[in-house]
Formats: sequence, structure tokens, C-alpha cells
Amino acid sequence: MSDVPQPRVTIALCTYNGAQHLEAQLTSYLAQTYTAWDLWISDDGSSDRTRALLEAFAKAHSHQHAIRIVTGPQKGVAANFLSLLCHPEFPEAPCALSDQDDVWLPEKLALGMAALPSNHPCLYGAQSVQTNAALVPLARGPQRGHKRPMSPSFANALVQNIVSGHSAMLNAPALALVRAAGVPPDIPYHDWWLYQLVTGAGGRIIVRAQEVLLYRQHSQNTMGVNQGVRARLRRAAQLFGATYGAWLAANTAALRHVERLLTPEAQITLKAMELAPKQIFALKRLSTLRHHGIQRHSRLGTAALWMSVLLGRC
Repeated sequence: MSDVPQPRVTIALCTYNGAQHLEAQLTSYLAQTYTAWDLWISDDGSSDRTRALLEAFAKAHSHQHAIRIVTGPQKGVAANFLSLLCHPEFPEAPCALSDQDDVWLPEKLALGMAALPSNHPCLYGAQSVQTNAALVPLARGPQRGHKRPMSPSFANALVQNIVSGHSAMLNAPALALVRAAGVPPDIPYHDWWLYQLVTGAGGRIIVRAQEVLLYRQHSQNTMGVNQGVRARLRRAAQLFGATYGAWLAANTAALRHVERLLTPEAQITLKAMELAPKQIFALKRLSTLRHHGIQRHSRLGTAALWMSVLLGRC
């Protein structure tokens, strides 16, 4: 009896002037133990050799994998990824998001496909090995004990993202949900939007501890390493400045436009999130968020959020 063929998964790669590191990422696809993949690329108007590298890769490997290159909307990274997922001809199958400058470890797709259920919207994420530009792993700082167990939830998703886009995978029902929502304008991060949308619709979030890729740190990173003193200072500046509040406002406005896709419980939580900044008294704003479980995953992060609320920053 012949083996049952593997379900196909579509790699969704977004590029923009990524020629310096792109070949290593493309080569890592070829090394995947899960071989039933196809590749869709949205290039966002590259002016370097990116497009030529992509076309050469497609020519060399299209006999084994369906490879298609489309032109992105040139409105930023989030719009590039979401417009690709919402392309009318994008396969209605599991998909794996990919940055242009990482290197996938061989088991990445296999681990994700084994974890994803098939019949209920699910967003999967895993961990990465942070490296320098030459792919040398960076020294890891001491693990801090301030994190507490908390399940992924829509209330958390409203104020924090916990699923890294470069490791994210969607099953077919989750992809259908993304396509039903369309491409919202002005949201800050596509991966945060995916976390909000899937939890808001009652879907499942899986975040595994396995390291599945090399996360290259270099001067052109859209989002850099999320650890260390510099990263904590950057997050503090965002929380207590205008940036974070603007992000929350953009996300809640986008969610309001797709409210029909959210569960009744999520609609109530979203309404509370919208109501809180309009309340005159800071303690009342804080009470509203706490009542609906709107908080971050760490004690320190939640304390910073509360302080930001009390100061009227969000």
C-alpha cells in the first residue's frame, strides 16, 4: 500500500531589499524534513537583487514546488504579509509565515504541521535562536522568574503579542478567518493582528518551546531581539510614550470593523477596551481593564501597563 501523501503547506515569504541574507533563508526551505511545501512570495518593490534571486530560485525548483512571486502593496510589512494571505489565488491550505533574513532549522515545518489541528482555527508559534548577522548564536542572559502561567486569550491579545510572526503557522480554518477579515489599514504588526483575530474568533493558540529557526539580528531588522536592557528600555519608552497607545487604538479600530467575526465574549471585551480610555478617572479606566482580564503575561509587563493607564497614555 502506498504511503499517504503529506498535506501541502504554503510558505508565505515577504521580501523587501533582502538580497544580503535571502539566499540562506531560501536554502533552508530546501533542507526541510517536511517536503510537501509550496512557496508564495510578495516582494514589496525591492531595488536590490532580491527579485533576481527569487526568480532564479523559482526557475531552479519549480519542478518540485509550486512557486509564485507577486508584487506587494508597498505599505509596510504588515500590509505586505496580510495582502499576500488575502490574495484571491493564495492556496486555501495550512501556511507558514517567513521573514527574508532568518534561517529555518530542518524540523520547522514538520513540528508545526504536527501541532496544527485541521478542523478549528489555530495559530501556531515556536521559539528562535537569536544570532548575530553571521548566524553566530548570541549569549543568552539569565532567565528571570517574573513570568506567571497564563493561557493565550483575546484579553491578553488586546495589549500584547505572544506569537512571533517569523515562526507563525496557520491552519486552513485560521487562514480562512484572516481572509474573511481582509487587510485592515494602519495596524502596527501582522503577527499581533493574527493573535487578536484568532483568539477573538474563539480559535486556538499553540506556542511551543522548541527552537525552530535562527533569528538573525542586524541593523535592518524591523523588530530586533526582545531581550536585554536595551529591549526593556525600548518597550518602556513605547509604553509610556504615545506609540503604544496609538498601536492599541489602531488595533481596536480594526477589530471593530470585523466585529462580526468575533465571539460574543470577545465583543464585550473589545467594547471595554474601547471604553476605558474615554473614562475621566484613571482608577476607573484601570478597574475596567482589570475586570475584563486585560493584562500582559508578566507581572512587570502588567505593572507597566497599569502605570501607563494611570498616566493616561492608553
